[in-house]
Amino acid sequence: MWGKVIAGLFGYAMFKLPGLLIGVAVGHWFDISFGKSFEAAGGFAGLKTDKAESQGLFMYSTFAVMGHLAKADGVVTPAHIEKATTFMQQLGLNSQQQQEAQRAFREGKAADFPLTEQLQALRQALRWRPDLLQMFLEIQISVAYVDAKLSAAEEKVLQQIANALAISSLRLQHLLGRYEAEARFSQRRASPKPEASLLSDAYQLLGVPANCTDSELKKAYKKLMAQHHPDKLMSQGLPKEMMELAKTKTQELQSAYELIKAQRQS
Repeated sequence: MWGKVIAGLFGYAMFKLPGLLIGVAVGHWFDISFGKSFEAAGGFAGLKTDKAESQGLFMYSTFAVMGHLAKADGVVTPAHIEKATTFMQQLGLNSQQQQEAQRAFREGKAADFPLTEQLQALRQALRWRPDLLQMFLEIQISVAYVDAKLSAAEEKVLQQIANALAISSLRLQHLLGRYEAEARFSQRRASPKPEASLLSDAYQLLGVPANCTDSELKKAYKKLMAQHHPDKLMSQGLPKEMMELAKTKTQELQSAYELIKAQRQS
């Protein structure tokens, strides 16, 4: 219905009666093709989301899904506990927030934890903010790699997460590869004698082949920086406690870009 109303009014404002008829016809096509999806997303009311509520949902879902993923192999290892604890410390959570995060983590470990329903609620709240949904998935990927490897069970859960957030399998595989490259890049860059493969990791981190043009390299870099820029994510509703994660991500991207540029200019 909304398609016919809006398109009809717009057409009338532009071209009077002929525009009205054309607008109604175009709006009818929209209602048939996309109307159900638009209404399912909440229609125009869905464009408004309470920021505090969505931030709270993001934080709870982060730790609850983290707990569920930690239990993917049947038992939560000390490494997973340490990862969750370190993550809380990195976020600078106060004692009450840490207790809430620990509660969410425990609830996520429960056998009856409603993973799909929780993720669908998160997707509904952030349906107009795909960069935040991707960042959520990237956080869970870092949890899966806590022991430097990815088990079949963990990958299956990550696929469930991606599916629930409407992120394609191809995109998930790309993010997995990029995370591995980022982890290697960060570790090797801190070494007194960086390995030659550091440059290869930098290219993979930016998602471009080594033979890409300077223009392609710059375009890929800018796109990734835009996706992970702290100010942009903050404006979209990223909890302020998560800002350090975004800053770290952009710093790694910048370091990779500068390394490649320096190599090309030498």
